[in-house]
Amino acid sequence: LFCLLAFASYVNALHFYLDASERRCFIEELPTDTVVEGHYRALEWKERQQEYTENPVLGIQVDVEEVETGHSVVRTRGPSDGKFTFTSHEAGDHSICLGTNYSTGWFEANTHIRLYLDIVVGSSKPNIEQDRSHVSNIASKIKDLSIKLEDIRREQQYQREREANYRDLSEATNARAVWYSVVQIVVLVGTCIWQLQHLKRFFEDRKAR
Repeated sequence: LFCLLAFASYVNALHFYLDASERRCFIEELPTDTVVEGHYRALEWKERQQEYTENPVLGIQVDVEEVETGHSVVRTRGPSDGKFTFTSHEAGDHSICLGTNYSTGWFEANTHIRLYLDIVVGSSKPNIEQDRSHVSNIASKIKDLSIKLEDIRREQQYQREREANYRDLSEATNARAVWYSVVQIVVLVGTCIWQLQHLKRFFEDRKAR
């Protein structure tokens, strides 16, 4: 049970560097109706202090798209320390891109940014403080378990759909290979018959002479 709960929701935490004019994108494969929460924090390099510090003017642009359809899921601009949340409507790869609100001027384009990013994939955790007045602690845990089990069921359904697609593709490829072999055999047999007839006519002509 603990192993299943470990896969129900997972967190991706990282940090990376980029210039003010750059944009970094990450691909996240998601099942249908999966809640994704992201928290980012951007620090700007200051030559005078020789360290990365917070800049209240610095803003972060977040764009999330479905890779297959190109549908925009999130397009928002927030402060240097903020969050974003979205729910996947279709199963598949999702592109999560982050950039700054700086223009492409020479001075701003040479500004270096350190960006911290935490991505939590899975259903949102219910508000325990709000539910505490209505349900007991055991009921709250059962509710959490039910939500996580639903995430596992949705992930398994998504994997079954992918397996069915790969199976159909393999069967179609095998069928094409069989027909290609049949066509090759027909061509070879036809070529042999034509050559035998040609040789027969050749020897008959030689014999007639």
